[in-house]
This record gives sequence, C-alpha cells and structure tokens, in this order.
Amino acid sequence: MEWLRKLGISYKNMEENGIGLPVVSLSINFKKSAFYDDVIKVKTQLKKQPTALVQFEYELTNQNDELLCTAEVVLAFMDMKTKKPKRPPKYFLEALEI
Repeated sequence: MEWLRKLGISYKNMEENGIGLPVVSLSINFKKSAFYDDVIKVKTQLKKQPTALVQFEYELTNQNDELLCTAEVVLAFMDMKTKKPKRPPKYFLEALEI
C-alpha cells in the first residue's frame, strides 16, 4: 500500500485500530504486453473523494512510456470487528488534503 505510505499512513496501524480496506471490485484493461526487465511505472489517481468506498484509477507504462494497461479498484473502509462499512478515519481525509 505504497499510496498510503506516501500520505504518511500505515496500513498496519489502520488494521491494528480495527480498520480494513478490502477490495470490492477490480477491473483491468490490458493494452500491451510487458516483458522481463521492463521498468514498469504505476500512476495512481484517486477517482473521487472517499466515502465508505475509495476508488482509484491506475495507468501502467513501460520505460518507453507505452501504455500497458489501465485499471480501476474500489476499496471499502470496513470495521474489522463488525465487518460493516464505515466512513474513512479523519486522519485519512486530512492526509488527502495535502
């Protein structure tokens, strides 16, 4: 969860505080093959302000900036005890405003 680390948030700490982020849906559109020794760049973009769900779009390119695939993932903030959706923690929303 590199995107969380870049925001200064530890996923391990989130889990220790009873918050999980399970995958709700994942969609990938393959455009071009990647090969061994290719350098793959992953661009991650928040699709919209999170509620109980958070949506990300991804673009993967190779070292020649050729588009390899696009993807979209939807994660849900979940209370680990009740297994029910919940709003994102305040510190998460504050980190997105940076």
